[in-house]
Amino acid sequence: MKVTVVGAGAVGASCAEYIAIKNFASEVVLVDIKEGFAEGKAMDLMQTASLNGFDTKIVGTTGDYSKTAGSDICVITSGIARKPGMSRDELLGINAGIVKTVAASLVEQSPNTIIIVVSNPMDTMTYLVHKATGLPKNRIIGMGGALDSARFKYRLAEALEAPISDVDGMVIGGHSDKGMVPLTRLATRNSVPVSEFLTEERLEQVKQDTKVGGATLTGLLGTSAWYAPGAAVSGMVQAIACDTKKIFPCSALLDGEYGLSGLCIGVPVVLGKGGIESIVEIKLDNAEKEHLTASAEAVKKNNEALSF
Repeated sequence: MKVTVVGAGAVGASCAEYIAIKNFASEVVLVDIKEGFAEGKAMDLMQTASLNGFDTKIVGTTGDYSKTAGSDICVITSGIARKPGMSRDELLGINAGIVKTVAASLVEQSPNTIIIVVSNPMDTMTYLVHKATGLPKNRIIGMGGALDSARFKYRLAEALEAPISDVDGMVIGGHSDKGMVPLTRLATRNSVPVSEFLTEERLEQVKQDTKVGGATLTGLLGTSAWYAPGAAVSGMVQAIACDTKKIFPCSALLDGEYGLSGLCIGVPVVLGKGGIESIVEIKLDNAEKEHLTASAEAVKKNNEALSF
């Protein structure tokens, strides 16, 4: 199992670290455009192998995509990161050119690969990879909902004063502050609806805190977060590599599911060795449908700004 991660910055390096520590991949290749940067990150991570007990080989390269040849899974994290006050959508113009070039280079070397897109605005970048590569839709996946759902569960556990292992919940919709649709109605604490424990007002606060989770961290850190995004990607990679059939909310190209077509947006999917093995259609109430439709319209507006 060979995994390539393009972009050796904080998110990419964290992703590579978590994949290595889980010890399911034989090799992780880090790629970056900054001279020596990926090589240095790879060396630093390899020097933790004996300490963390993994045998995954991590190598780095400055833009030499031949070293990524034969990758089973490729992760695209490259592009500029958010700064305080910026929305994810403001990154569109710069990151579109980067992601398009990277995707073409990856597919040239690994035509059978599965691509996970992390670069923002993530739903639109995922759609761009579809248009630029022509790969089957099951082999291009956007990472957004997995991260947003982790943040949702964190906020739920905080409100419930419960261990996070007791909490389950999901966020669908666009990976943006306004586009996220945290499904509070379906969230549970050990199978009991969280509405049994929390007031409607407290649940609304959880929802709003979840939606601005990335912006909150950007304001505190001065740049985008990296631990949770890296962990979210590594979880998706593991589900594909180990064929676990685990459900994640991911940005997928829709063709009539949820009444939507011709865009990528966050919905629950089953991940396995084929990438997206199926899209799970859950029954939404009218308010949730309205929020998802509005989120889709915002994503489509971003998509219209792309040039191919």
